[in-house]
Amino acid sequence: MKAKNKKRTYRTGKLPFLTNVVAHTVNLAIVGGGRACKYFIELLYDERFPFLDINIVGVCDINPEAEGFVLAKKLGIYTTNNFEDLFKIKQLDSILELTGSQEVLLEIIRLRPKGVGVLEHNIGRLLRNFFMIDQRLQVTEHQLIVEKMFSDFLIQQSTAAIMILNTDFTIAETNKAYLKMVNKSKEEVTGAYCYKISYGFNAPCSSCRPEMKCPMVETLRTGISSYVLHEYPGSGDRPSFYNIVTYPLRNESGEIFQIIEVFRDITEEFSHRWDKRVKELKSDLQKLIQEDRMISLGKLAASCAHEINNPIQGLLTFSHLMQEILAEGDPSSNDLEQFKKHLDLMSKELERCGEIVSGLLSFSHEYSMEYKNLEYKDIDFNEILEAVLRLTRHKMKLQNIQLIPNLSPKPLRAKGDTNQLQQCFLNLIFNAISAMPKGGELYIVSKLDSKKNACIEIRDTGYGIPEETLDHIYDPFFTTKEAGEATGLGLSIVYGVTKNHGGNIKVNTKVGEGTSFILNFPTH
Repeated sequence: MKAKNKKRTYRTGKLPFLTNVVAHTVNLAIVGGGRACKYFIELLYDERFPFLDINIVGVCDINPEAEGFVLAKKLGIYTTNNFEDLFKIKQLDSILELTGSQEVLLEIIRLRPKGVGVLEHNIGRLLRNFFMIDQRLQVTEHQLIVEKMFSDFLIQQSTAAIMILNTDFTIAETNKAYLKMVNKSKEEVTGAYCYKISYGFNAPCSSCRPEMKCPMVETLRTGISSYVLHEYPGSGDRPSFYNIVTYPLRNESGEIFQIIEVFRDITEEFSHRWDKRVKELKSDLQKLIQEDRMISLGKLAASCAHEINNPIQGLLTFSHLMQEILAEGDPSSNDLEQFKKHLDLMSKELERCGEIVSGLLSFSHEYSMEYKNLEYKDIDFNEILEAVLRLTRHKMKLQNIQLIPNLSPKPLRAKGDTNQLQQCFLNLIFNAISAMPKGGELYIVSKLDSKKNACIEIRDTGYGIPEETLDHIYDPFFTTKEAGEATGLGLSIVYGVTKNHGGNIKVNTKVGEGTSFILNFPTH
């Protein structure tokens, strides 16, 4: 195929004095001095392909600003804007056409000197593609280097403990924070099993301790990130808590080949939240106790009303009798003697009424609802029990219940809150009274046990607690009574108060024979 005769777009240039042409190498001239030309020159000069023995002897391009043209000129390679000038170069072996123009290629083939080969446009296209691929590879390689440097920086500079695990649980990489956490050197942990380093186990965590969830196993199973909360031995007696998050790393096939595991120490945050929650719970308990006291006060008021009514009726009878005697005239010596006896009896009854009212006032006294303002003071369990028994004794008489107290002859002193403990014992006594609607015996015992703890036992001869409800007696709002008869908070408050005072509670019961609650509290 012949190209049409047309005016050349390349202008005539001057031929240089070529003294550096090597005879035994391939002397190559390039037509088209663009990016592909620059790439090819750099390949040869960077010695990326040492097996290629090529000497570039000239470059032609109509654009003097073309990248390859500029580089060739800078390197001292002959440059021209007319490809026919390249034919004048001595010992020229071949011409590489990189313009991609079919017309230029045909002109070069037509005008080339005998013995000068032409590398056709397909080879040039291959070279250009090779150039583009190499450029992309260089960019990708650069990105990988940058990303690795960046990831290494993030891993090493992170305050969180980080390790990279292989899928067989061996440690591939760690940062300084993790080494500090496990108190080991990098040499000790690299290649070792994570469960051995972190916990001292000889098998994966979930195998040694089934209740201990392993985030790596979860990530391998689901293919997504996972997190757990683990407890680690801390400094002193206080453990450390870590939030562990895993992230999968995938290869080009999409398969997980490594796992990143990040440990974040949440001990302080966890402890703060825990302490805050404990305070909230204790504050809630204080409110429940106060509400329960009001309910108990209503019960006591009803009982005490009966107890006060009898002496008041007696006082009215004596006062009316004395008024009738005085209305008849001056009292005789015998009348005055009777007046003295009546007044003495009336005085004792009034004192008894005053004690009942004082007890109710003392019991109904409002105290701090905020646990943070509540300070435990020196108390005597015997004094608290005696105060509660004074309030409930008349109610027991009304229900034909015989009270059998057996309090320790010595004070049982401890640190505590009188109001809370009063409510605790009052709830147990009320429950005992309710369990004996037809009467019975109520035993109140206080003593020091073998561990020098204050032991309080409240035992009744009532109908007992069925086995099926025994596991729920401390649950809030749980009750076996009819709706409206009880709140279901009594024993839950007893449990909370006992635990607040560092004590424990035990129940012994038998249906048809009675129930015994035994409370133990630490003393001074």
